[in-house]
Order: sequence, then C-alpha cells, then structure tokens
Amino acid sequence: MALAGALERLQEEAICPICLEYMSEPVSIDCGHNFCRGCIAKHCQDKGLWNDGPFSCPQCRASCHRSGFRPNRQLANIVESIRQLGLRGGLEPELEPGTPLCPQHDERLKLFCEEDEEPICVVCRESLQHRPHTVYPIEEAAHVYKVKLQKSLENLSKEVEEVKKRESAERMKTQECKETVKKKRERIVSEFGKLHRLLADEEKLLLQKLEEEEKQILLLITENLSRLVEQKCLLEELILEIKKKSQQPADGLLKDMKSILGRCEGLKFQSPKAVSVTLKENYSIPEHCLGMRDMLKKFKVDVILDPETAHPDLTVSEDRKSVRRGSKRLLLSLFDNPKRFGSAPVVLGSPGFFSGRHYWEVQVGDKPEWGLGVCREAAGRKGTVHFSPNNGYWVLRLQNGGTYEALTIPVSPLTVSVRPRRVGIFLDYEAGEISFYNVSDRSHIYTFTDKFSGNLRPLFFLGAFLGGRNAEPLVISWVRDPQGTGCIIL
Repeated sequence: MALAGALERLQEEAICPICLEYMSEPVSIDCGHNFCRGCIAKHCQDKGLWNDGPFSCPQCRASCHRSGFRPNRQLANIVESIRQLGLRGGLEPELEPGTPLCPQHDERLKLFCEEDEEPICVVCRESLQHRPHTVYPIEEAAHVYKVKLQKSLENLSKEVEEVKKRESAERMKTQECKETVKKKRERIVSEFGKLHRLLADEEKLLLQKLEEEEKQILLLITENLSRLVEQKCLLEELILEIKKKSQQPADGLLKDMKSILGRCEGLKFQSPKAVSVTLKENYSIPEHCLGMRDMLKKFKVDVILDPETAHPDLTVSEDRKSVRRGSKRLLLSLFDNPKRFGSAPVVLGSPGFFSGRHYWEVQVGDKPEWGLGVCREAAGRKGTVHFSPNNGYWVLRLQNGGTYEALTIPVSPLTVSVRPRRVGIFLDYEAGEISFYNVSDRSHIYTFTDKFSGNLRPLFFLGAFLGGRNAEPLVISWVRDPQGTGCIIL
C-alpha cells in the first residue's frame, strides 16, 4: 500500500495542471511549478501576453515572466519512465467491486469539495474548477459532517421539547376559547335577531307600497286597452260596411253616401292617456336600515402603495397614500425589475390578500380617467397589459370623462347616476366577489363574480395624462370607524 501511495504521488507530479495529461516538454516557471511548454505558452497567449510581460501562475497565481521558462529535463525523464511503465491505471491497487470512481478521470473518489459538496478524485483537485476550493480527504469530511449532523440533531430535539410544551399550553386554551365563543355567539344571535325582525317589517311595508303602485299603473293601462279595443271594433265595422257598399250597383251605392262619409270623417283615432311605468315611490332600503358602508368598514384594511411596482412615470407620495403622473421618471426605473409595470400607468397596493374580506376607499376626485380594482400577483406587467378577469385583472374604469366600464369580456358599460368622487372596494375572497361602491351617494356600482386563487393585490390605474387635465392624484382614503347603531344588510 505504501508503494502504491508513493507511485500515486509520483504520477500526480507528472500531470500538467492545465491539460491534466502527462506533461509534454515540461518547463518550470519563476514560482517553481511545472507545465507543458505548449500549455503555459497558450495560457499566456489567451491572456494577451506576447512579450515578456508578467502573468499569473495558473496554479498559485504568483507573478512570473515568459523569460523565466526553464526546461525541466529531469521531470521529462520521469514522465517518459511513467509512460513506459504504464503507471496510469496499471499500478493502482485492485479496487473492490462497486468502488465509486470519478466519471471523468476513472480515478478513486478520495477527496471532498466543500464548495461543490461532491466527492472528487486527485486529478479533479488539480483542475481549474476545483483548485481554488476547500478540499478535505473524504474520510475527514465525513467525520466533520457527522459531528455537524449530531449537533443539529441535538438542537432539533430541544426544539421538539419546546414545541411539545407550547402544544400543551395551547390545548389548555381550547376550553377557554370555547366558553368565550359561546358567549359571543349568543350575543351575535340576539343582536341579529333584532335586525332580522326590523328588516322583515321594512320589507313587508315596501312590498305593500310597491303592490299598490303596481295596481294603479295596471288599472290605467287596462282602461287604455278597453278604449283601444272599442275604437278598433268601430273602425272594423265601418270598414266592412264600406266594402259592402262599394260592391252595390250605382243606385244602391249612392244611397246614404253623405251619412257614411260623415261617419268616416267623424271617427278619428283617440290616443290613449299617457301612462308612465316609472315608479314614483323610492323603494330603496331606508338609510337607517342600510348601514352598508358601516358594515363594510368592519373589514377595513390599511392599504398603502408599493413603489417597486409603480410605472416609471408615476410619483408615489412619501406616506405611500397617493400617486400621480409625474413629469420625470422615477430613479427606480434605472434598475428595472419584474415587479414594475412597463407600459401601463399602474401601481399596486399592499398588503396582498389570500383569503377573507377586505374593504378600502380611494378618492378619485374629478379625474377624467382612472381605474381601480385588484389583480393576481402573477398577472403580466410588461408590454401591453389587457385588463380582464381572464388575465388576472378585475378592474372598474372611467375614461373620456364620463364612460364607466367594468372591464369584462366583452366590456360591460355602466350607468352611474351620481359621479363618484370616492370609490369603495370590497373584496370577499371566499365568495369570489369584488364589489365597487359610490361613497358619494352610498350606491352599488358593480360586482365581479369569479373564483379567486393565489395572492390578490389592490390596483390603481392613473389613466392618460391628457395634457395635464388628468394630473389629479389617486388618494387612498382613511376609513373611519362606524359611528351610531345603523342596521346592517347581510
């Protein structure tokens, strides 16, 4: 075994560190390392060194000069002897079946490279890939990592004990939680029982009023229909009489002609009375029982803007509550990243939502163009962005100063009676709904219904600049806590 080790070291000395083959015309350089003459000359040429300028030794990085090349005849003789003896693979001790070998050099894997975390052979050790790495004998490396694994095992065991203690403490809270929830449940059932009864009374009253107004409208329509049917019968009778008269001979035809013509002139169509089917009464739920905004406020979230997602032309305020189109590009645009919108003037809000119900409000003021909604975290942000649920965008938009649209496929035009200056957005993740409300008159604008998945982010679209007419910012409004005891519609 000692002989085999000595021959192995001798073999390693005969291998060129550059080409990893037996040296051809070995030369020594200033630092004392040996290389094939052709390999070290090519190394200098690759570095652009054609004269006697300094270069770094490929093995130890020492500064050397080409004038320092010295033929190493003794090493050349040793290499030739090794070639003749056929030591490369001939004098290695016989390997046991199944011994792992280097797939590249067919040598035993005796070393372990810490950086690449893989076993290597002695030839790999001298390669440019592994030469700057930390290398241990494979047995020593195994011992070192066994010690590390044992330490990790001890730490994990301590963590398990700590987790068990915390688990026990949490289980003790179960009964306490159940008692607390029971009391809260009884209170909720009691309060909402009152609410349901009140709403039932209001519903009954409104339906009665609606039924009475329906009867009045239908009565007027019925009267008009009766008159029209009567007029139609008279006209049809006269038409029939005139047709019979026209078929009589001259003496019969001319008889009572003045009477017939007079009846034709006197029987004129009488227009029915105008009846409007527009309901006079206001059948919206009374404000004291509406409380919708107060209910939504219970799910308020503190949304802020995420500057990393902002289009480079947008300026986000320091408190991250408002955004406007700026006259100069953000410095962040110099370091573009996949999070930022590249073409659409959009910025996203934080936090993102994976579940639950969430409500926030945005002041749009008198902006002639804007868009609000949510989008999937993974929705495309570069190139042309198409806002649609199919692409992961649920957006309500105003454009051209008066056209409100839900960006579905196809686009859904919307009618808004009162121009919203502040818009409320309510996300019910599990129900698959994103609803928009006009805070100005407490009316519902539109609701998208879909099946949500993944992280959803609030979205703010600034619209076109329009020569400065659309310079007003979008502002995330603070949603104050509800006051009073308004009723809630479930």
